[in-house]
Amino acid sequence: MEGPEPQGVQEPVVTQDAFTRWVYGRPFFGGLWLTLGGAWILLTMKASVKVVLHVGMQGVAGYLLPTLMVLLGLLILFSPDQRLFYSITGVLISMGTWATSNLGGFMVGLLLGVVGSVLTFGWLPDQDPRVSRRERHEQAREAERPGTETEPGQPGPAAGTAQSGAVSGTAQAAQ
Repeated sequence: MEGPEPQGVQEPVVTQDAFTRWVYGRPFFGGLWLTLGGAWILLTMKASVKVVLHVGMQGVAGYLLPTLMVLLGLLILFSPDQRLFYSITGVLISMGTWATSNLGGFMVGLLLGVVGSVLTFGWLPDQDPRVSRRERHEQAREAERPGTETEPGQPGPAAGTAQSGAVSGTAQAAQ
C-alpha cells in the first residue's frame, strides 16, 4: 500500500548518480561562486584601458588576488576537508580585490567571491534534517506517556490524526 511520495523529499543517495553525490558531498556552490568571482575579476583586468578604473600595486596584485580566488574555489571543490581555512582566506582575498583589481571586478567578482566564501563557511556535511519545535514538543509529550516509544527525529504515533491537531493547537494557545 504505497501512496504518492510527499513533495520535496530527497531520493535516497543510493539511487542518485555519481555527480549528484559528488555535488552534495561538498560545498559545491560556494566553491563555484568563488571560482567564478575570481574568473570575472581576471576577465575585467583584460578590459580596454578606457574601462579600467584602477590597475593596482604595479599590476601584480591585480592578477595575483583573483588567481588565488580561482585556486581557492577549486580547492574548495576538490578538497572540502579544509573548507574553513579556504573560505576565510577567500573572503579576505575577495575584499582585497576592491583595492587591486578594478574595484573587485566592478563589484561583481567581489560579491561573487564573498558570497561563495560565506556559503562555504556555513556548509555542514552530513547534517540531520531539522526537527521543528512543534514536533520536538509532541515527541516529549509522547515520551512522557507510559508504553510509547518513538525514535528521535520521528513523529509520534498520533502524528497526522485529528488528535494531533488538537494537541498542537493547545500547545500553540499555551505559548
